[in-house]
Amino acid sequence: MLPTSKIELDSGECPVASPFNDGVWWDDRQRIFKMWYHAGWMRGTAYAESNDGLHWERPDLGIVPGSNLVLPMREGYLRDGGCVWLDSFTPNSNERFKMFQFYRLPDGSESGEIYTSADGVHWNFETKTGLLGDNSTFFYNPFIEKWVYSIRTHKLQDSPTSLNVRTRLYREHSNFVKGATWDVNEPVMWSWSDHLDHPDGNIGDDPQLYDLNAAPYESLMIGLFSIFYGPDNQVAQRRGVPKINDLQVGFSRDGFHWDRTSREAFIPSERTKGSWDRAYIHASGGVCLVVGDELFFYYGAWSGESPNLKGGSMGRHSRANAMYAGGATGLAVLRRDGFASLTAGNTGGELTTKAVSFSGNSLFVNCDTSAGQLKVEILDSENNPISPFIQDNCFPISVDSTKQLVSWKETSDISALRGKQVRFKMHLVNGEIYSFWVSQSQSGESNGYVAAGGPEYRGSIDTGG
Repeated sequence: MLPTSKIELDSGECPVASPFNDGVWWDDRQRIFKMWYHAGWMRGTAYAESNDGLHWERPDLGIVPGSNLVLPMREGYLRDGGCVWLDSFTPNSNERFKMFQFYRLPDGSESGEIYTSADGVHWNFETKTGLLGDNSTFFYNPFIEKWVYSIRTHKLQDSPTSLNVRTRLYREHSNFVKGATWDVNEPVMWSWSDHLDHPDGNIGDDPQLYDLNAAPYESLMIGLFSIFYGPDNQVAQRRGVPKINDLQVGFSRDGFHWDRTSREAFIPSERTKGSWDRAYIHASGGVCLVVGDELFFYYGAWSGESPNLKGGSMGRHSRANAMYAGGATGLAVLRRDGFASLTAGNTGGELTTKAVSFSGNSLFVNCDTSAGQLKVEILDSENNPISPFIQDNCFPISVDSTKQLVSWKETSDISALRGKQVRFKMHLVNGEIYSFWVSQSQSGESNGYVAAGGPEYRGSIDTGG
C-alpha cells in the first residue's frame, strides 16, 4: 500500500502510508482485515480495511472530514509511533480495541497517550503514560495474563551513564489502563542488542535495538526485534537518507526471556536507492495473521524518496526530512509454522522428542515430504515402542501439508495414551518437519494462539482451524 490520500502525501514532503508499529488485525465479528497506520510523516493515525488482506479501502470516517483518520489532528502535535491491539479476551466491549500513541508536543515535550474503543474507529482517551521514549509499544501475554509495555529508553544496563543507545524497559500489569501510569523506577531493564548483533559492513555503527513487538502464537510468544544499523540520526538527516533497520525474529515461553538463536534478517531492508523498501523496516502490532496455510506479516518500509525534499533539506518541522519520506506498507508471507524445520536427505534421519504428555487424541504434523516420506512411532518414557503405534504400522506420509493427520494400520486415535509420559520418534527421508501437535479432534485444531487472528478463527485461539 502506497501513499495516495491528501494527508498521506504530506504536500509532497514526507509521503507515508505505513504501519509505524500501529496494527493489522482480523476482526472476527465483522469478518474483515483492519489496519491502523501512520498517515503522512507525523500527521495522524489512519484506518483501512480489506476483505482479503491484499486490497485495502480507506473509508471516510468523518472524524477528520474527508479522511480515514481515527483521531482529530491537534495543532502542533506530532504523532510519532503507536500501537493498536484487538483484545478478544476483554469482558468490556467498550475496550475491545486498545491503542497507544506517542506525541511530540508544541512546547518540545513528549507524551504517551492511551485510548480504548468499541469499534477501533471512535476512540476514548484514558490516560497519559509514565515516562517513555518514541517507538515504545505494548502487547498482551496470555500465558501470564498481563499487558506488557515495551518501553524505549536510551541506556545500557551495565553502563547507566551511556546515553543514545536504544534499549528496552519492561512493564507488566493485569490492567491495560492502570498499567500505563508507572513511576519512573517501576519498569525494569529488559532487552538490548549484544555482541552477536554485528555491524553492517557498509555503515560500521554498533547495532541497537530500535523496538520490540510481540504476540502469542501457538504455545509461545513471537518477537520481532527491529535492529538498527545506522547511520546516526544526524548523519541520515544531513544526507537525506533513511535509517537502516532489519526485523529479526525471536521466541519466548514467558514473554520476558528471549531466544534469538538466528540473527539473520527475517524481514530485511533492501538497502538499494530507489527501492520502496530501502530501509527503516517496522513491524505491525499483532505481529502476524494466520491466513490459510500461510502467515501474513505486514510491515512498514521507507524509501527515503521525497518529491520536494532533497538531501538534507527540511520541511515544515525539524523532523520532516527526506530520511523519513516514502513510507509504504509491505506484506511478507511465510508458510505456517515455517520459522524453522528439521531436514533429512536421502540417507534419512531420526528425531526423538523429550518425554511429553497430552490430553488430545490425534497427532498432526506440518511437513513437506512430497519427495520422501515420514513415519512416526510412539515410545514410552524408557524409549520402548508402544503397540500399535510402531514404525512398521505407520502409514507413510508423502505430502506437502501444514496439517497432516498421522495414522497407523489399526488406528489414528491415540487417546489411550492421554496423561502418560511418552516420546514421539519421527523417521524422515527427503523432507522437512516444521511442527507437530496433538489435537482434540481429527479436524486438527491446535488450541494454540493465532497472533492477530485470521479468517478461519473466532478470536485469538485455534479452536476450529
